[in-house]
Amino acid sequence: MELVELLLCDEALAVVVPIVVYWAYCGLHVALGQSMYMDKYRLHPSTHEDSKNYVSKRQVITTVLKQQLVQLVMAAMVFKLTGGRRTTTTTTTTYYDWWTAASQIAVAMIWYDLWQYAWHRALHANRFLYRNMHSWHHRLVVPYVFGALYGHPVEGFVVDTIGGMLAFLVSGMSPQASVVFFSLCTVKVIDNHCGLSLPPVEYLLSSFWNSAAHHDVHHQLRGGHHNYSQLFFVFWDRIFGTYMPYVIENRPAGDGGAMLQVRAPGLDYRQTKKSI
Repeated sequence: MELVELLLCDEALAVVVPIVVYWAYCGLHVALGQSMYMDKYRLHPSTHEDSKNYVSKRQVITTVLKQQLVQLVMAAMVFKLTGGRRTTTTTTTTYYDWWTAASQIAVAMIWYDLWQYAWHRALHANRFLYRNMHSWHHRLVVPYVFGALYGHPVEGFVVDTIGGMLAFLVSGMSPQASVVFFSLCTVKVIDNHCGLSLPPVEYLLSSFWNSAAHHDVHHQLRGGHHNYSQLFFVFWDRIFGTYMPYVIENRPAGDGGAMLQVRAPGLDYRQTKKSI
């Protein structure tokens, strides 16, 4: 009985659930991506995932699993060091508890987003850091869902693991709230790498909410020093002058799908069109 309670405590769920969500949500994306109805929203032909990327899917999956193992160990250590808040999922909550949790998650989202933007920009600005670490992630010229967390182990540890743990501590959220927060982060990073330009996001939320199209610009050659926003909000790029505007157009007749056209100042639009 004690073992069951330990497995159901919020600390255990906060460590394990985001990893389960990652692979389950990736699987859902892959399954939906097989539908011909999704082809018109695809930013790149699916064949480009193998032909244009510089790392195999097997290497990507292995690296992501190693990073998740590190995240699991680190999360367990943080929860142990900040112990005394262990609760089970049967804990009764009030309206005030829900409001408090929502406020803490909002604080964590903003703080974690800024942390990731700052580090992401620094990794591009410093040639040594880019060549030796961040270039790993850019081996995926055409992003896909289960490569969302692919990158150099040190970068993953600093940017994702340490950043996430600090977001947990800065916001003061409970382990119970962290289950929701880290699961939300997991879903969002996958969506940003799914390669699908979905109309509800692009047409209604794109002015402030990150999307696959916004992040896809960053992965292309002419967008590498722009659109650094990582997870939730794109206003960091607008505030700090790193936003590259883009439009989404239909591919030529017979080709199907969508394609990005960046509108960078000083660039020949026709040349830019060919590079995407």
